[in-house]
Amino acid sequence: MLMKLSILDQSPVRAGGNAETAFQETIHLAQKAEEWGYHRFWVSEHHDTRSLAGSSPEVLLGSLGAHTQKIRLGTGGLLLPHYSPYKAAEIFHVLEALYPGRVDAGIGRAPGGMPRASLALSEGRPRNASRFPSQVDDLLRYMRFETIPEHVYGEAEALPFTSAVPPVWLLGTSKESAAHAAEKGLSYMYAHFIHPDAGMEAVKAYRGQTHQVESSFSAAVFVLCLDTEEEAQYEARSLDFGLLEAEKGNRGAGIRPPDYYDNERPGVYEQERIRDNRRRMIVGNPESVRRQLEAFAEKYGTDEIMIVTSVYDPEKRFRSFELTASLF
Repeated sequence: MLMKLSILDQSPVRAGGNAETAFQETIHLAQKAEEWGYHRFWVSEHHDTRSLAGSSPEVLLGSLGAHTQKIRLGTGGLLLPHYSPYKAAEIFHVLEALYPGRVDAGIGRAPGGMPRASLALSEGRPRNASRFPSQVDDLLRYMRFETIPEHVYGEAEALPFTSAVPPVWLLGTSKESAAHAAEKGLSYMYAHFIHPDAGMEAVKAYRGQTHQVESSFSAAVFVLCLDTEEEAQYEARSLDFGLLEAEKGNRGAGIRPPDYYDNERPGVYEQERIRDNRRRMIVGNPESVRRQLEAFAEKYGTDEIMIVTSVYDPEKRFRSFELTASLF
């Protein structure tokens, strides 16, 4: 079947590694993704974690655009409650001016970290995610170079002017966010790799309301594709146990190699969590991954899947992306 594949990269940091290496790998991966035929390359926003380096996706995109030629680039996503809509629009306009026709403005409502990080980002003010719908409205107006007279600063324009504006994508994990995207005529990316349970409700909410031909629904999932089933399952242990640590609120010391867990004896609860978290992943050899991706695409009714791959060994991470691209 015909399918577009895209990448969401979180700039993972290996145990014993550093952010400098993580970002160089992200840049190199974007270049290889373009070579392998991936459609989009998005980067995420996370705070106060030592396992993921990408705390400023808008800055990282500036470098990625300079190191690539044609692949679409985007924020996956810029977490709007940490920004003013005016500033966010300025960011996307600058990126569009630098890389015309290649930028996706992906936005989300999630905190991207523990509560202390949210407080630090707002200088101690409680995070008010309930403002998100009105923030989206303001962002869309600023993106269209409109002023907002009802604000005291309403004559301010979010510049620079560009001949086109980046398409806005809403990222989420619920039927409410999907319905909000549809209501606004925005494309929607469902984060199955974060919350697999509400996917069908999100599809129904989005498809039931959207009337915009330009908008689309897609979904993101963890994928690990290696030459043999045994190798893929073993390497996936890094993600299995890393997710357990994240659920415990551990900031992490970086992604650990799978053999670090060889002597681990997870209890009944941990075993159940590992099994449940596997619903967020597609793991296996090429033939198995192809079947699973086709089923995933059919389930969500989409011809585009965004994949997230997080393992310790960078060669195996790149190999997984290369093999996955070759399947379609």
